[in-house]
Amino acid sequence: MLVYPQLATGALSQFPVRKQSTFRTVVNTAADGRQTKYADPAGEITEWQLAYAGLSDDEIGALEQFFTAAEGTLNGFTFLDPTANLLAWSEHLDEAVWQTGPLIALASGVADPVGGTNAWHISNSGGGPQSITQTLSAPGGYVYCFSAYVRSAQAVTATMLLASQRADRAATAGWTRIVVAGSGAATDESITFGLEIPAGAAVDVYGMQVEPQASASVYKTGTTGGVYEGARLGDDAFTDTTTDVNRHSCTVKITHANHL
Repeated sequence: MLVYPQLATGALSQFPVRKQSTFRTVVNTAADGRQTKYADPAGEITEWQLAYAGLSDDEIGALEQFFTAAEGTLNGFTFLDPTANLLAWSEHLDEAVWQTGPLIALASGVADPVGGTNAWHISNSGGGPQSITQTLSAPGGYVYCFSAYVRSAQAVTATMLLASQRADRAATAGWTRIVVAGSGAATDESITFGLEIPAGAAVDVYGMQVEPQASASVYKTGTTGGVYEGARLGDDAFTDTTTDVNRHSCTVKITHANHL
């Protein structure tokens, strides 16, 4: 799996990041002049422009090696959107992308911490722990941050799952954002995130989010997810500027087209 590299800090990009999406509408014009229009998801194109400054020799070297491996615009690679929630359907826990334990019950329409009703009530009627998880086709060796808002009428310890890591976090009567950061196995080409609920317990959950960085940012709704397979570089040449000893700057353009 060819994957766009993270920086030494665990971040994938620096500010500013420019992201632009272009959509296509198909129009069918009948003989009498009437038109039928419909969206064409296959025509969507997403572009990013990542500006870097103050990169170390090792970091600029990693980008140069990546450009060589991708052979400029020739080869596709996996790109994790630094502006997005990598999880798909983060506010629809009943979608097929989520794997739930057999004794997990889900109820939607719960009041959330931002004034809406997009939280979920998750209850475990079993005699042992049960989980709700989502697996991403993303590199295990990346640094990730997994976060969620939780609360419970009775004090409960929920376990956050990040690959093989387990992190116990308290859920109390008020909304609390719980966070865990880490990596999976470097050789893995997928990684799983989720919450484990103790036997007989119930929690309200909102805003589960995964980001390709070491700490959590503001919550963003995830629908299609932020993992882009088959992305390509926007240039065939890599140009960088050395600004000081062990300090470099460059700009990288990345494109993802659904139809390629």
